Formats: sequence, C-alpha cells, structure tokens
Amino acid sequence: MENQRQDSGLKVLVTGSKGQLGYDVINELTKRGHWAVGVDIDEMDITDPVSVEHVITKTAPDAVIHCAAYTAVDAAEENVELCRKVNGEGTVNIVKVCKALGCKMMYISTDYVFNGQGERPWEPDDKREPLNVYGQTKYEGELAVEELEKYFIVRIAWVFGVNGKNFIKTMLNLGKTRDTITVVDDQIGSPTYTYDLARLLVDMVETEEYGRYHATNEGLCSWYEFACEIFKKAGLNVHVIPVSSDQYPARAKRPMNSRMSKDKLDEKGFERMPAWQDALDRYLKIICG
Repeated sequence: MENQRQDSGLKVLVTGSKGQLGYDVINELTKRGHWAVGVDIDEMDITDPVSVEHVITKTAPDAVIHCAAYTAVDAAEENVELCRKVNGEGTVNIVKVCKALGCKMMYISTDYVFNGQGERPWEPDDKREPLNVYGQTKYEGELAVEELEKYFIVRIAWVFGVNGKNFIKTMLNLGKTRDTITVVDDQIGSPTYTYDLARLLVDMVETEEYGRYHATNEGLCSWYEFACEIFKKAGLNVHVIPVSSDQYPARAKRPMNSRMSKDKLDEKGFERMPAWQDALDRYLKIICG
C-alpha cells in the first residue's frame, strides 16, 4: 500500500507531527492517498542542520509542510534565543534542504507577524511589524521561506484541535471548577479548527498556487464571545465577565486585531473553511462525546 501511495500521490514530510495541526495534516494526507511522513523532535530536531539534512534528504519528499514551532507566546519573551533557534533558524535549516531538493515547502505562520492594530482585516501582503518575540521569530521564518521559488506561507490564528492544549480545553477545565471567569473582550479574531485547516492545507499543497495566504474558519468573535459560546454549547452554567486587555496583563503583547482577509483563497479557487460555530459544534462532539 505504501508503494501505491508513493506512485499515485504526493510524498509529504510533516514536521511537528505530534502537535494539534501536524496530527490532523497527516490524517488528511493519508485519507487522500498521499504518503505522509510525520516527524517530531525525536525523529528530526529542526534546530540541528545535520539532522534536518539527513532526514529530509533520505525521505526525498515532494513537499514539506512545516508545522513545528515554538508557540509558548508568553514564555518566548524570556526565552528569546530558544524561540529564535526553533522558529527562525530551524526554518532556515529546512529551507536549505528544500532548496537543494527542489521540493515544495509550506510554512505555517501567524497573524502575530502584524502589529495587531486597527479594524481592517489583514491582507497576505500587508506590511509585517511583529508586536512580540514570538511574532518576530515567525516573521524571520517567513523571510527565510521567501528565498524559495515553490513556497506557501499560510498564516493561521486562534487554533484548536483534538491533539494538544488550546483555549477550548482550558475553558472546559475552568468551567468544571468555577462558576465565574473573566475573559478579554477587546481582541477580535476567528477560531480555527485544525481538522478543517488540514483539509485546506492539503488542498493547497496539491497545487502550484504558491505565495502567502490567510486561513481561519469563517466569522469573527472576541475571546469573551468565544468563551460564552463554548460554555453554552457544552451545557456548562458559567458566568463569563468581559474585561479589557489592560485588566488582564500578559508578558507578551497580544494583537487586538486578528481579522484575516481570505479573499486570496477565493481568487485561487480554494474552498474556505466552515463557520467557527459549526467547527466548535463538531469539535465538542469529539472531545466531550
């Protein structure tokens, strides 16, 4: 069966295969008859150029979907070197091998490469002005990827999946022990389900429509509105109090505006993801039974 897939579909190496997104990307690739090769830190340390060259060259993929990243946004403010080593230098290591092999590369990035101000949805080619260490290192990764000819940069936001930690799981855990919680209501974005996102990413990697894209589920909300919907759909009676970002200080500055324009998906013939409320429904059925 492996050989059939190799002959008929793409051979795709996926980094960060144990993470929320990597896990779903591998499932989607396999479902479509592609040959998915998943690697995480045990199989390939992206910060080690020798390891990267050995594993990717040996795999000889048609494409690399680079999901691995340092994503602890607040911790990044105090671990700048480690964050840069993973998100910046690690990406450079992968880019070098993809360039040598001439294979496609898809880099999963973030709306944090923008300054997070205003109310207009961010366009894929807008000026990048990261507002924290995490955003800066992901921006450095983007610049490295743009040295390639065959690249996709896909910026995502507010991600949740079955495999790993996320906002929904945090809220559900809090809801079991508290009857009142506070959640910020002045940061606006679109929750994004990795199951839906994986489908779109595989749609894209099957083509040669290279460039920068934004990919989130449809619709907008604040974190407060998202929390209210989570509790409502999960049947938990929790009183959610909206607060401003100033009242909820975090080490890393967060974007107030995470609205993402997805017009380019339409222009290039890609199907958009469903509404975030629909995604939340399907997700809760899986994790809550």
